[in-house]
Amino acid sequence: MTDALQVEGLQKSYGKIAVLKGVGFSVRRGEIFGLLGVNGAGKTTALECIEGLRPRDGGRVTLCGKIGIQLQSASLQAFIRPSEAVALFAAWNKTRPDKAMLEALGVFDFYKKQYAGLSTGQKRRLHLALALLGDPDILFLDEPTAGLDVEGRVSLHAYIKGLKAQGKTIVLASHDMAEVETLCDRIAILKDGKIAFAGTIGELTAAVGRRHTVHIATDAGRQSFDTDDLVGTLLEKLAAYRERGIAVQDVRTDRGTLEEHFMHIARRRGQ
Repeated sequence: MTDALQVEGLQKSYGKIAVLKGVGFSVRRGEIFGLLGVNGAGKTTALECIEGLRPRDGGRVTLCGKIGIQLQSASLQAFIRPSEAVALFAAWNKTRPDKAMLEALGVFDFYKKQYAGLSTGQKRRLHLALALLGDPDILFLDEPTAGLDVEGRVSLHAYIKGLKAQGKTIVLASHDMAEVETLCDRIAILKDGKIAFAGTIGELTAAVGRRHTVHIATDAGRQSFDTDDLVGTLLEKLAAYRERGIAVQDVRTDRGTLEEHFMHIARRRGQ
């Protein structure tokens, strides 16, 4: 089997409210896969059902390998020390602490502090270290860099890329489009309890049919135009400026951001 994870027809309701309505996707071995959705779309519920932390109402989940989990909202006892937490989790996993991993994540820098006194970044690093103690094949990360400063995010991103280089499969839930674009090989967008899109970011751009945006600066000001015909629009606009005697100072084009593509899918109705 080339897939590390297969999800088929996943269903979950809370009372009369259906959150997951037949979610299905697959994750290949050794890739970083992003699960996206607006707040309340069911990303965390989907992950918890896949991980076995929350019972599902229907569907099938096939996991090929040992899993490690970093929860979105996790907490340890206020007075436990990271050294004690590492020893405890290592015992649960019947393994020895990986000193190289702990050093790479900087856990030794606050090893003897009490958990309540750790910063958000230190807690995130500790939680990731605990998830990695069992040497998992598949790692689930739910908003792994939420609350971190820029330096902390960059450092953690580099470490996550290193895990992929080691052959780990990583399933990442995030609302941060820059993070997703930096890390993920493929993505799935969860909308109205179903997968509205699954594929690469390039395939998302093609699926959305995202038009070009043309930004033109002139001595009369700046204007931006959306178009599906880049060359035609440029020629038309430049000719119009020339005819009106307006000097063009700068022309810039782009094809939109991942966030724009994501919102186009997430807000689209009837699909």
